[in-house]
Amino acid sequence: MKFNFPKTEKEAKNWEPYFTYIVIHWKVLVVAKTRIEGKWNAYATPVPGMSHEKEYYLWETEGLKLPEEIARVMFPDFKELPYAR
Repeated sequence: MKFNFPKTEKEAKNWEPYFTYIVIHWKVLVVAKTRIEGKWNAYATPVPGMSHEKEYYLWETEGLKLPEEIARVMFPDFKELPYAR
């Protein structure tokens, strides 16, 4: 997968992170997102389970950051990017 990261201040103003998620239980998601500096993180988060497409944002308040070893197994598309500590 090819990720685009900003190279200029102008590009940074319009940049949006890439998000993806995996459903590991109807009430638990694992969310991965890129960061502006070219790294990424993954978080496990509980959700109500009514609409995952609307619930994945709960990682921001409820998510627990995954260790890199687990995150890399779950999201192999991010293999080229460093994991943010």
